[in-house]
Amino acid sequence: MDFLGTIMAPFKWLVSAIMVGFHDGLSAIGMPAASGWTWTLSIIGLVLVIRAALIPVYLKQVNAQHRMGLLQPDLKKLQDKYRGKTDPLSRQAMAQEQMALYKKHGTNPFSACLPLLIQTPFFFALFQVLSGISTAAGQNQGVGAMSPEQVRQFDESTIFGAPLSASLLHGGGDQTAVWILSIMMILAMTAAQFITQRLIMQRQITALNMSEEAMANPFIRQQKVLLYILPVVFGVGGIVFPIGVLIYWTTTNFWTLGQQYVIRWDRMGP
Repeated sequence: MDFLGTIMAPFKWLVSAIMVGFHDGLSAIGMPAASGWTWTLSIIGLVLVIRAALIPVYLKQVNAQHRMGLLQPDLKKLQDKYRGKTDPLSRQAMAQEQMALYKKHGTNPFSACLPLLIQTPFFFALFQVLSGISTAAGQNQGVGAMSPEQVRQFDESTIFGAPLSASLLHGGGDQTAVWILSIMMILAMTAAQFITQRLIMQRQITALNMSEEAMANPFIRQQKVLLYILPVVFGVGGIVFPIGVLIYWTTTNFWTLGQQYVIRWDRMGP
Protein backbone atom coordinates (compact mmCIF):
# COMPACT_ATOMS: atom_id res chain seq x y z
CA MET A 1 0.00 0.00 0.00
CA ASP A 2 1.38 3.42 -0.97
CA PHE A 3 1.66 6.41 1.37
CA LEU A 4 -1.62 8.00 0.23
CA GLY A 5 -3.38 4.65 0.48
CA THR A 6 -2.14 4.27 4.05
CA ILE A 7 -3.51 7.69 4.97
CA MET A 8 -6.86 7.08 3.28
CA ALA A 9 -7.38 3.55 4.65
CA PRO A 10 -8.97 4.64 8.00
CA PHE A 11 -11.27 7.08 6.18
CA LYS A 12 -12.31 4.39 3.69
CA TRP A 13 -13.09 2.01 6.54
CA LEU A 14 -15.06 4.66 8.46
CA VAL A 15 -17.05 5.77 5.40
CA SER A 16 -17.91 2.20 4.44
CA ALA A 17 -18.71 1.29 8.08
CA ILE A 18 -21.24 4.15 8.36
CA MET A 19 -22.83 3.11 5.07
CA VAL A 20 -22.99 -0.53 6.18
CA GLY A 21 -24.53 0.53 9.50
CA PHE A 22 -27.33 2.43 7.75
CA HIS A 23 -27.72 -0.37 5.18
CA ASP A 24 -28.10 -3.03 7.88
CA GLY A 25 -30.52 -0.85 9.81
CA LEU A 26 -32.68 -0.21 6.74
CA SER A 27 -32.57 -3.92 5.84
CA ALA A 28 -33.68 -4.79 9.38
CA ILE A 29 -36.85 -2.69 9.00
CA GLY A 30 -37.79 -4.38 5.75
CA MET A 31 -36.00 -2.66 2.88
CA PRO A 32 -34.41 -5.09 0.37
CA ALA A 33 -30.70 -5.52 1.12
CA ALA A 34 -29.78 -5.53 -2.58
CA SER A 35 -31.96 -2.54 -3.51
CA GLY A 36 -30.30 0.56 -4.96
CA TRP A 37 -32.62 2.68 -2.83
CA THR A 38 -31.38 1.01 0.35
CA TRP A 39 -27.80 1.87 -0.62
CA THR A 40 -28.85 5.38 -1.73
CA LEU A 41 -30.39 6.05 1.69
CA SER A 42 -27.20 4.67 3.25
CA ILE A 43 -25.16 7.26 1.34
CA ILE A 44 -27.57 10.00 2.44
CA GLY A 45 -27.19 8.71 6.01
CA LEU A 46 -23.42 9.07 5.63
CA VAL A 47 -23.92 12.73 4.68
CA LEU A 48 -26.18 13.34 7.68
CA VAL A 49 -23.63 11.84 10.09
CA ILE A 50 -20.67 13.80 8.67
CA ARG A 51 -22.51 17.11 8.36
CA ALA A 52 -24.10 16.83 11.80
CA ALA A 53 -20.64 16.23 13.27
CA LEU A 54 -19.42 19.36 11.45
CA ILE A 55 -22.10 21.71 12.81
CA PRO A 56 -19.78 23.17 15.52
CA VAL A 57 -17.09 23.71 12.86
CA TYR A 58 -19.64 25.34 10.56
CA LEU A 59 -20.75 27.76 13.29
CA LYS A 60 -17.11 28.71 13.88
CA GLN A 61 -16.71 29.23 10.13
CA VAL A 62 -19.70 31.59 9.94
CA ASN A 63 -18.46 33.51 12.97
CA ALA A 64 -14.97 33.75 11.43
CA GLN A 65 -16.42 34.99 8.13
CA HIS A 66 -18.40 37.62 10.01
CA ARG A 67 -15.27 38.76 11.85
CA MET A 68 -13.41 38.80 8.54
CA GLY A 69 -15.96 41.25 7.22
CA LEU A 70 -15.69 43.44 10.32
CA LEU A 71 -11.95 43.93 9.88
CA GLN A 72 -12.27 45.10 6.26
CA PRO A 73 -12.26 48.85 7.09
CA ASP A 74 -9.06 48.42 9.14
CA LEU A 75 -7.59 46.24 6.40
CA LYS A 76 -8.33 48.90 3.79
CA LYS A 77 -6.63 51.56 5.93
CA LEU A 78 -3.59 49.29 6.21
CA GLN A 79 -3.50 48.79 2.44
CA ASP A 80 -3.77 52.55 1.88
CA LYS A 81 -0.97 53.11 4.38
CA TYR A 82 1.44 50.91 2.41
CA ARG A 83 0.12 51.67 -1.06
CA GLY A 84 3.03 52.11 -3.50
CA LYS A 85 5.59 50.81 -1.02
CA THR A 86 7.20 47.73 -2.53
CA ASP A 87 10.50 47.55 -0.63
CA PRO A 88 11.05 44.38 1.45
CA LEU A 89 10.86 46.17 4.82
CA SER A 90 7.50 47.76 3.99
CA ARG A 91 6.08 44.49 2.71
CA GLN A 92 7.24 42.69 5.83
CA ALA A 93 5.79 45.39 8.09
CA MET A 94 2.47 45.28 6.23
CA ALA A 95 2.31 41.49 6.56
CA GLN A 96 3.01 41.70 10.30
CA GLU A 97 0.35 44.38 10.86
CA GLN A 98 -2.09 42.39 8.76
CA MET A 99 -1.54 39.26 10.86
CA ALA A 100 -2.01 41.37 13.98
CA LEU A 101 -5.38 42.51 12.60
CA TYR A 102 -6.44 38.91 11.95
CA LYS A 103 -5.40 37.97 15.49
CA LYS A 104 -7.25 40.94 16.99
CA HIS A 105 -10.49 40.00 15.21
CA GLY A 106 -10.03 36.27 15.83
CA THR A 107 -10.12 35.16 12.21
CA ASN A 108 -7.96 34.38 9.17
CA PRO A 109 -8.37 34.37 5.37
CA PHE A 110 -8.73 30.58 5.24
CA SER A 111 -11.53 30.26 7.81
CA ALA A 112 -14.18 29.80 5.10
CA CYS A 113 -12.42 26.70 3.78
CA LEU A 114 -12.28 24.75 7.06
CA PRO A 115 -15.48 22.64 6.72
CA LEU A 116 -14.63 21.83 3.11
CA LEU A 117 -11.08 20.79 4.07
CA ILE A 118 -12.37 18.52 6.85
CA GLN A 119 -14.86 16.89 4.48
CA THR A 120 -12.28 16.33 1.74
CA PRO A 121 -10.73 13.05 3.04
CA PHE A 122 -14.22 11.57 3.59
CA PHE A 123 -15.26 12.61 0.09
CA PHE A 124 -12.18 11.04 -1.51
CA ALA A 125 -12.61 7.95 0.67
CA LEU A 126 -16.17 7.53 -0.63
CA PHE A 127 -14.91 8.10 -4.18
CA GLN A 128 -12.27 5.38 -3.73
CA VAL A 129 -14.75 2.98 -2.14
CA LEU A 130 -17.32 3.36 -4.92
CA SER A 131 -14.71 3.40 -7.70
CA GLY A 132 -13.29 0.09 -6.45
CA ILE A 133 -16.66 -1.65 -6.10
CA SER A 134 -16.76 -3.24 -9.56
CA THR A 135 -13.19 -4.56 -9.35
CA ALA A 136 -13.72 -5.93 -5.84
CA ALA A 137 -17.01 -7.55 -6.88
CA GLY A 138 -15.28 -9.32 -9.77
CA GLN A 139 -12.62 -10.64 -7.37
CA ASN A 140 -15.15 -11.53 -4.65
CA GLN A 141 -13.43 -9.17 -2.19
CA GLY A 142 -14.69 -6.75 0.42
CA VAL A 143 -14.05 -3.01 0.46
CA GLY A 144 -13.37 -1.40 3.82
CA ALA A 145 -16.11 -2.56 6.19
CA MET A 146 -18.23 -3.90 3.32
CA SER A 147 -18.29 -7.68 3.00
CA PRO A 148 -17.86 -9.37 -0.40
CA GLU A 149 -21.64 -10.01 -0.46
CA GLN A 150 -22.40 -6.33 0.23
CA VAL A 151 -19.91 -5.27 -2.44
CA ARG A 152 -21.67 -7.52 -4.94
CA GLN A 153 -25.07 -6.14 -3.90
CA PHE A 154 -23.88 -2.57 -4.30
CA ASP A 155 -22.29 -3.31 -7.68
CA GLU A 156 -25.58 -4.74 -8.96
CA SER A 157 -27.85 -2.12 -7.37
CA THR A 158 -29.49 0.59 -9.49
CA ILE A 159 -31.83 3.55 -9.16
CA PHE A 160 -33.98 4.48 -12.15
CA GLY A 161 -31.97 1.88 -14.08
CA ALA A 162 -28.58 3.52 -13.40
CA PRO A 163 -25.95 1.59 -11.38
CA LEU A 164 -24.70 3.47 -8.32
CA SER A 165 -21.11 2.65 -9.28
CA ALA A 166 -21.48 3.99 -12.86
CA SER A 167 -20.37 7.45 -14.02
CA LEU A 168 -20.65 9.64 -17.11
CA LEU A 169 -17.00 9.03 -17.96
CA HIS A 170 -16.82 5.30 -17.33
CA GLY A 171 -20.41 4.32 -18.08
CA GLY A 172 -21.98 1.06 -16.94
CA GLY A 173 -25.50 -0.35 -17.06
CA ASP A 174 -28.20 1.55 -18.95
CA GLN A 175 -26.20 4.38 -20.54
CA THR A 176 -29.27 6.57 -21.11
CA ALA A 177 -30.30 6.25 -17.46
CA VAL A 178 -26.74 6.99 -16.32
CA TRP A 179 -26.54 10.13 -18.47
CA ILE A 180 -29.97 11.48 -17.48
CA LEU A 181 -29.52 10.85 -13.75
CA SER A 182 -25.92 12.12 -13.67
CA ILE A 183 -26.72 15.33 -15.56
CA MET A 184 -29.76 16.00 -13.36
CA MET A 185 -27.71 15.62 -10.18
CA ILE A 186 -24.80 17.66 -11.54
CA LEU A 187 -27.22 20.49 -12.36
CA ALA A 188 -28.88 20.18 -8.95
CA MET A 189 -25.64 20.21 -6.96
CA THR A 190 -24.11 23.09 -8.94
CA ALA A 191 -27.33 25.11 -8.60
CA ALA A 192 -27.38 24.48 -4.84
CA GLN A 193 -23.71 25.51 -4.62
CA PHE A 194 -24.32 28.71 -6.61
CA ILE A 195 -27.39 29.71 -4.57
CA THR A 196 -25.55 28.96 -1.31
CA GLN A 197 -22.51 31.06 -2.22
CA ARG A 198 -24.70 33.91 -3.48
CA LEU A 199 -26.71 33.84 -0.26
CA ILE A 200 -23.52 33.88 1.84
CA MET A 201 -22.22 36.92 -0.05
CA GLN A 202 -25.53 38.80 0.18
CA ARG A 203 -25.84 38.13 3.90
CA GLN A 204 -22.28 39.26 4.54
CA ILE A 205 -22.96 42.54 2.74
CA THR A 206 -26.29 43.07 4.53
CA ALA A 207 -25.09 42.08 8.01
CA LEU A 208 -22.03 44.31 7.75
CA ASN A 209 -23.86 47.27 6.12
CA MET A 210 -21.20 47.51 3.43
CA SER A 211 -21.03 50.58 1.24
CA GLU A 212 -20.32 50.48 -2.50
CA GLU A 213 -16.68 51.36 -1.76
CA ALA A 214 -16.40 48.60 0.85
CA MET A 215 -17.83 46.06 -1.57
CA ALA A 216 -14.76 46.56 -3.76
CA ASN A 217 -12.45 45.14 -1.09
CA PRO A 218 -10.54 41.86 -1.62
CA PHE A 219 -12.79 39.91 0.79
CA ILE A 220 -15.93 40.56 -1.25
CA ARG A 221 -14.05 40.06 -4.52
CA GLN A 222 -12.97 36.65 -3.21
CA GLN A 223 -16.59 35.77 -2.49
CA LYS A 224 -17.59 36.82 -6.01
CA VAL A 225 -14.89 34.59 -7.49
CA LEU A 226 -16.08 31.63 -5.38
CA LEU A 227 -19.63 32.35 -6.51
CA TYR A 228 -18.75 31.29 -10.05
CA ILE A 229 -15.70 29.06 -9.59
CA LEU A 230 -17.13 26.50 -7.15
CA PRO A 231 -20.14 25.51 -9.31
CA VAL A 232 -17.80 25.06 -12.29
CA VAL A 233 -15.50 22.84 -10.21
CA PHE A 234 -18.43 20.70 -9.08
CA GLY A 235 -19.87 20.56 -12.58
CA VAL A 236 -16.63 19.43 -14.21
CA GLY A 237 -15.86 17.00 -11.38
CA GLY A 238 -19.31 15.46 -11.76
CA ILE A 239 -18.25 13.93 -15.08
CA VAL A 240 -15.92 11.46 -13.33
CA PHE A 241 -17.93 10.98 -10.11
CA PRO A 242 -19.85 7.68 -9.74
CA ILE A 243 -23.57 8.19 -9.23
CA GLY A 244 -23.15 7.23 -5.57
CA VAL A 245 -20.69 10.12 -5.12
CA LEU A 246 -23.06 12.48 -6.96
CA ILE A 247 -25.77 11.49 -4.48
CA TYR A 248 -23.38 12.29 -1.63
CA TRP A 249 -22.31 15.66 -2.99
CA THR A 250 -25.83 16.72 -4.07
CA THR A 251 -27.13 15.91 -0.59
CA THR A 252 -24.31 17.74 1.17
CA ASN A 253 -24.78 20.84 -1.03
CA PHE A 254 -28.48 20.97 -0.20
CA TRP A 255 -27.61 20.51 3.49
CA THR A 256 -25.27 23.52 3.24
CA LEU A 257 -27.98 25.54 1.49
CA GLY A 258 -30.46 24.65 4.23
CA GLN A 259 -27.99 25.75 6.90
CA GLN A 260 -27.88 29.20 5.35
CA TYR A 261 -31.59 29.63 6.08
CA VAL A 262 -31.16 28.49 9.68
CA ILE A 263 -28.08 30.52 10.64
CA ARG A 264 -28.74 34.20 11.41
CA TRP A 265 -25.71 36.18 10.23
CA ASP A 266 -26.96 39.31 11.92
CA ARG A 267 -26.75 37.55 15.30
CA MET A 268 -23.12 36.54 14.93
CA GLY A 269 -20.83 37.91 17.60
CA PRO A 270 -18.34 40.73 16.89
